[in-house]
Amino acid sequence: MSIFKAYDIRGTYPNEVNENVFHKIGMAAAKTLFGVGAPQRRVVVGYDARVSSPQLADALVKGLLAAGVAVTEIGQVSTPMLYYATTALKTDAGFQVTASHNPGNYNGLKICRAQAAPVGATDLEALEQNVLAADPTPAAQAGAVAAKDIAADYLAMLTRYIDSIAPLTVVVDAGNGVMGEFLPPLFAKLPCELLPLYFEPDGNFPHHEPNPLEARNLRDLCAKVSATRADIGVAFDGDGDRAVFVDETGKIISGDLITAILAREALRRCPGAAIIYDLRSSRVVAEEIAALGGRPVVSRVGHSFIKQLMRDENAEFAGELSGHFYFRELFCADNAELAMLALLRAVSRSPQKKLSALVAPLQRYAATGEINFTVNNPQEKLAGVEQHFVDEGGAEISRLDGLTVNFPDWWFNLRASNTEPMLRLNLEAATAARRDEKQQEVEKLIFG
Repeated sequence: MSIFKAYDIRGTYPNEVNENVFHKIGMAAAKTLFGVGAPQRRVVVGYDARVSSPQLADALVKGLLAAGVAVTEIGQVSTPMLYYATTALKTDAGFQVTASHNPGNYNGLKICRAQAAPVGATDLEALEQNVLAADPTPAAQAGAVAAKDIAADYLAMLTRYIDSIAPLTVVVDAGNGVMGEFLPPLFAKLPCELLPLYFEPDGNFPHHEPNPLEARNLRDLCAKVSATRADIGVAFDGDGDRAVFVDETGKIISGDLITAILAREALRRCPGAAIIYDLRSSRVVAEEIAALGGRPVVSRVGHSFIKQLMRDENAEFAGELSGHFYFRELFCADNAELAMLALLRAVSRSPQKKLSALVAPLQRYAATGEINFTVNNPQEKLAGVEQHFVDEGGAEISRLDGLTVNFPDWWFNLRASNTEPMLRLNLEAATAARRDEKQQEVEKLIFG
């Protein structure tokens, strides 16, 4: 299976991604992103805390230099810090060596253009073809390399957003990812008490996988929030670009409900703005945005699509069910730290200063959460399910991303995985009984 995915590059190390592959990617990236014969371009390169990341970053840099590209190395950073550096240093592109939330034996690469603009599937397909082609000829003049520590500048940028936060107690699970290094200086500027979990960066991820979307990886966080009577819990993924939140009772709050809460904060700053949400989100998100005077805009799943749509719609904020939250003032990029600060501000402003109190009015529907089904022929299954509802009639059907079927009292989205023979189902209904009934119906259509 190709390491070139819909949104990034990812595979197991060293059999799928290795130093040789990353050197070739560095050589090919100049042609793919900038064209042949373009004047020398400048890029920034960072990496996460995985064991294989420093050597892969070194191989990537050597490939970029051989292609004539000037490189600024920023060392071990989060992906949001890489986006910041790309913009602050005014480079033409940014490269972050990371496999995000995958287990420790994986690694990969996230790429952005100038101003943290997304690199989409078309660019990645072209990059793959250029990597597979004959080895390119090195540039007549190799690029220059420099090093830059951007941590202090990035922290100074974040401190612009720490106003109106009360002295809350916050449990943070960094999951032995890159965030453990950078969160203490930020909390030192907050009136909050920080209770850390697994802050030591360790690319072997000894306590749990760095994927906060899996409930089993949040057990320690939930337990510590409950045991310490903390006000809120936060879990970051391996490269720090997504966050999942836990309320003061130790309950995990889904990303779409966090989107609705943060939309309120965004519309406080920018009344009437467009707010983007992904199509897996609860109906309550669009309802809340509209009720607050904003303009709800639905997007297909994936950071490259959402970032581009934010630019097209001049949106103030966007949120995904997967825990990615995007801010216009930060180049329309996802930033989990800013999402945490915004949520702390929202809790601080609420009369009860409890996250559960902010969430309670939003729990108007019953959702399944995302359910995965392994199937041999995802697209054929999708077509069969769609035809059933076309024949049945009475539904609003969309193919924006997979298949979305809307009825007045229930809806579902069914999407094929980009990387596995799998269908992903999100279904919501007016009541739990209706949800369970319709979930069984859709499952029978998938496997019938």
